[in-house]
Amino acid sequence: MKLPAGEKTFINLHKAFESRIRLGIMSALAVNDNLDFISLKEFLDLTDGNLASHLKALEKERFITVEKSFIGKKPNTKYSMTEEGRRAFNDHLEALEKIISAGK
Repeated sequence: MKLPAGEKTFINLHKAFESRIRLGIMSALAVNDNLDFISLKEFLDLTDGNLASHLKALEKERFITVEKSFIGKKPNTKYSMTEEGRRAFNDHLEALEKIISAGK
């Protein structure tokens, strides 16, 4: 693989997106204003605990926000991508595209 001179593409790869689950969460939120826990769980085919731990990691990075409410008497938790999260995710995708195109 040959990258252009001075290109530091790998710097823009964010460690938070190394996990396929976190990449999936961010991809789903990139095309939806918000998604609830159940929708993400079904879309990614994950257990409650597995999804919760990855959501917590993204929340800690300030890449997603959490909104808790009730629908009737049932709790409902919605997740949205923050502007910081969108920038980091787009930078990550751009870096991947550069790496892939350099390999062609």
